Amino acid sequence: MSKLDKTDALREIYGHAKGGAVSKQMSKLEKHSKRFIELSPFLVIATSRPDGLADASPKGDHPGFVQVLDDNTIAIPDRPGNNRLDSMENQLANPAIGLVNYIPGVNETLRINGFAEIRDDVELLDRFRVNGKSPMAVYVVTVMEVYLHCAKALMRSELWSPNSEAPERPIPTIGQMIKDQTGDTGPVETQAEMESKFKKVLY
Repeated sequence: MSKLDKTDALREIYGHAKGGAVSKQMSKLEKHSKRFIELSPFLVIATSRPDGLADASPKGDHPGFVQVLDDNTIAIPDRPGNNRLDSMENQLANPAIGLVNYIPGVNETLRINGFAEIRDDVELLDRFRVNGKSPMAVYVVTVMEVYLHCAKALMRSELWSPNSEAPERPIPTIGQMIKDQTGDTGPVETQAEMESKFKKVLY
């Protein structure tokens, strides 16, 4: 086994992107990418730490939770989470951001690359009010690159196929796994208890 650590070595194996793989990349949002964002209830945010390590964080809400402000700007509310603030602290050091947007049942994804800032303008927060509650902050992303990603990865994984759904949970509850990982000696929170608790603080 040899390490591939040079671009020329990679290109010798893979060749170069051509055709639609290159021409589909745009520098702004248009009607199809805007519609994709409008229908997407889930995305993954990628950021990088000052030490070079990368982070990927899931974000989800009802379709349309990400708002298009104009052809080059989108806004993503930051709903209550675990307060680690990994992505946000990364943004303070490196504003570059990558997004992958998903629509359930659709095998293509929408990728966006750009630069983000974290805002707490009252009028902006109010745009994302749910059940009378506004987010603590909002990511405002300046779009630099946007393009549709082909279906092959989701086709191979059969992510949306009913046949891929386990008839029952194939792994322990998160409470049990964290207890095992941390050596915590306290009682295990059941999955039902955890989900009931989370429902009270989704917004």
